[in-house]
Amino acid sequence: MDQFLTAADAALRTLFADPIAAERSPATGIAEADLSDEQRKLSAALMRVNHVGEVCAQALYSAQAMVTKDAQLREHLLHAAREEMDHLAWTRERLHALGDRPSLLNPLWFAGAFAIGTIAAKVSDATSLGFVVETENQVSAHLESHLGRLPEEDQASRAVVERMKDDEERHAAAAIEEGAIQLPPLVQGLMRVAAKVMTTTAHRI
Repeated sequence: MDQFLTAADAALRTLFADPIAAERSPATGIAEADLSDEQRKLSAALMRVNHVGEVCAQALYSAQAMVTKDAQLREHLLHAAREEMDHLAWTRERLHALGDRPSLLNPLWFAGAFAIGTIAAKVSDATSLGFVVETENQVSAHLESHLGRLPEEDQASRAVVERMKDDEERHAAAAIEEGAIQLPPLVQGLMRVAAKVMTTTAHRI
């Protein structure tokens, strides 16, 4: 029951509260660029996609921490979730600075990621960690592509994305050290398809 209440609290905080970062945003101290309307819309759309990714990360880690029976692994997952909360706050701050909003479908994204995390964790801890590795690898690849698309002038957003990419790669490496298994190619492919649907939709809605 304690784990369930913790997961429910994470859902409410993620979806309905203003996230509070433990660490200052990498964008702190970087002046806002004088972007054109087109550049601002592009930056905002990409940051909305990144924000959705962090909503899903909270759901995934919360579900996995709720299900696992391994206390040490639970603490590892909750620690990663706390670090991802910084990302959630930073991307939310960038959306506000760019004059835009988070995805209207965030409750749907959270529910889907929570369901995936729960199912994976029920299979085994190694499978659960395998989903973490694959998710973080895909997120890192998305962030790399965003660095190629964000306006050069928007140094604040670029600083946030660069730091997030480093953190996601570190989380993937940590999950491997904890005993993650490599997911079957079919599962990896399905995850990429699901991510494509999510990112394409979140870009606009």
